[in-house]
Amino acid sequence: MEERTYKCLDCGKSFSRNYSLILHQRIHTGEKPYKCLHCGKNFSRNYTLILHQRTHMGERPPNQLDGGKCVNENSNLITYQKIHTGERPHKCFECGKCFTEKSALVKHQRIHTGERAHKCLHCGKSFSRNYTLIIHQRIHTGEKPHKCLHCGKSFRRNYTLILHQRLHTGEKPYKCLHCGKNYKQKSSLFSHQKIHAGEKPHKCLDCGKSFIHSSQLIRHERLHTGERPYKCLECGKNFSRNHTLILHQRIHTRERPHKCLNCGKCFSRKTNLVTHQRIHTGERPHKCIECGKCFKDKSNLITHQRIHTGGRPHACLDCGKSYSRRSHLTKHQRIHTGECPHKCLSCGESFNRNSNLVTHQRIHMGEKPYKCLDCGKGFSQSSHLIMHQRIHTGYKPYKCSDCEKTFIQRSHLLRHQKVHMGKRHHKCPDCGKRFRKNSHLIMHQRLHVGETS
Repeated sequence: MEERTYKCLDCGKSFSRNYSLILHQRIHTGEKPYKCLHCGKNFSRNYTLILHQRTHMGERPPNQLDGGKCVNENSNLITYQKIHTGERPHKCFECGKCFTEKSALVKHQRIHTGERAHKCLHCGKSFSRNYTLIIHQRIHTGEKPHKCLHCGKSFRRNYTLILHQRLHTGEKPYKCLHCGKNYKQKSSLFSHQKIHAGEKPHKCLDCGKSFIHSSQLIRHERLHTGERPYKCLECGKNFSRNHTLILHQRIHTRERPHKCLNCGKCFSRKTNLVTHQRIHTGERPHKCIECGKCFKDKSNLITHQRIHTGGRPHACLDCGKSYSRRSHLTKHQRIHTGECPHKCLSCGESFNRNSNLVTHQRIHMGEKPYKCLDCGKGFSQSSHLIMHQRIHTGYKPYKCSDCEKTFIQRSHLLRHQKVHMGKRHHKCPDCGKRFRKNSHLIMHQRLHVGETS
């Protein structure tokens, strides 16, 4: 037996010849160096190209040239010829589908018979094709023989590698004949074409709404069922979409993969980056037809339009308070639930708003971005700077109703008012409320008169 000294570093398979190893490695690399000049098709072996080229030359099958002897070349040639002629002589009697090879028909018929002859010894799952079993077994073994030469990522299937490589090459071979849009996958093109056809085959049984994709229907049905199968392991919050969970998790990890090339600012969502970039470009594509005001993103326009309509569609089920923005409702509901999803990684303290977390983190970093132009003093919050500036301007907006004394901060006013608390001699006989002046009591008593009249 020949010694197999040439080993594939991708999958561990060994060969007795270096040439055999080179041919084998093309399975992993996807390399097809032999190109047909007639139709542009590529092949990994020169021998396969030669067989293929005979379909263009109309060359007779080898068994008619060598006295009727059948060889492996003949079956390959016949198969190739059927590809170009469109001949599919092997028909399924169950569904009418036709195939170029009998072996393909046999495999197809297992769909109707339910035959699954190839069983996985690890988990007992059965498959109709041996090739599918081999691919499945890689889940158990962890084998990923198909490696991307661009980024080093590995895959169980060569087809998945080919699709992945299109991320690096930008190749989108599937083109829509209606609008010219290109796609990396054939399935994506088929899904897109349903838009032009107006086809929406997936219907919701609860409300009758129809969708182009089955995945869209599944997501929609969760509105009716309330199902939220995707759970955050950090805070326990559940989501109806895996994509929404991934975006949410970036709150905890502080991951911001989308970077602005103009200023270096990073964002957790690509949509936020696109909106941000309009600050640099000055683009405001969303215009209000009522007043002509323009906005960087559509959501801001929708929110703005509620000024004209007075709409507050987002109501709190706990207290009935309504909001024009869903985000405002979400923040408000945390008062009722006590939810604090924004956690400080330095001390562990949690906050119900991300803005509060950002402000808090300045304590750890010593950051004081808000600077007084009069004295140069810095503050961690803009509200603290505003209060400080009143020292320089003399502005005291909080006035005591008892003695008309004014204060810079509301807290100072509340503390001062306690001085007057013991000097309210005029008591209302109806409710017990006290007043400093009798005229104030008389005005107050009119409220009670109005209640009884």
